[in-house]
Amino acid sequence: MRAVSLPPMSYAVTAERPSWADLPAGLRGAVATRLGAPVRSVRVASAGFTRGFAGVLETADGGRVFVKAASTADQPHLVSWYAREAAILDRLPAGLPVPRPRWTLEAAGWFALGLTAVDGRVPELPWSAADLTATLAGYAEVAAALAVPPADLVAVGLPRLADLAYEDLTWWREVATGREARPGPCPVAGGWEEILPELVRLESLLPGYALTGGLAHGDLRLDNVLVDRSGRAWFCDWTWLCQGPAWFDLAGLLLTAYGSGLDADALFADHPVTAGAPPDALDATLAALSGYYLTGANAAPGTASPHIRAHRLFSGGLALDWLADRRGWPRPAR
Repeated sequence: MRAVSLPPMSYAVTAERPSWADLPAGLRGAVATRLGAPVRSVRVASAGFTRGFAGVLETADGGRVFVKAASTADQPHLVSWYAREAAILDRLPAGLPVPRPRWTLEAAGWFALGLTAVDGRVPELPWSAADLTATLAGYAEVAAALAVPPADLVAVGLPRLADLAYEDLTWWREVATGREARPGPCPVAGGWEEILPELVRLESLLPGYALTGGLAHGDLRLDNVLVDRSGRAWFCDWTWLCQGPAWFDLAGLLLTAYGSGLDADALFADHPVTAGAPPDALDATLAALSGYYLTGANAAPGTASPHIRAHRLFSGGLALDWLADRRGWPRPAR
């Protein structure tokens, strides 16, 4: 078993969000009217990296709903994301462990989305065997249901992962050409000059590999998973659903399994979504993700949680370390 590498923050408490009382009275009133009863209690979600409102509302008659809300003037990107998520969730196949949209509304210059409330928790790190087993099994169920893309989902207008990989996941190319700064000290003996050509080559493979497959979540991370009281894993935040192979999601999810000291290579290879994947699909994905996270750590938007930089540095470091282990790259002497 490898040494455990933990993030500098808990993924369960990364969010900085407005409280329910901070929202406009007109919005609060419209939500209460839509719920059919006064709001009795609110539990603001503490996970995530956006600054939109998100929390579980309980009404006086015992009803519960998870609400996301954003200002149309100050947070138009979040409004767009929430509306898109509602359209996607409404079209996901029935029976999957995903929240379902109940309603949307606009009031007082805000957009709100109501979802079924999942009574669950973000898994803790290092991963427990029970939480990881449930999450991997749940994602196998989701991926199987999306292996043949449902026509009504495709009609929403889903991007291709191949295009996203070429446009947003080729950052080592930018570093190699000098258009992007090198992201700090190199974790491999010999320095960046030793590994940059291979990082560029590997990340360049991902767009071609991503042309196959069904649908991928596109942002599958620890903090987009909730484990309920029965031990079932639920998958949240579906804004980035795209056309591409599910093994891309699996690689991103398993970064924290690698950091937990587990045999992430075996977990990847043994999962059903990797059947038929190219032999170096995992290496191509790790190269692409490491470049994306590490170069993006200093470019986090001011509208995001201040913890996003630490998340990107941690995730990028895990991806690069995992790739270095797989490629047998020597580490610097200590």
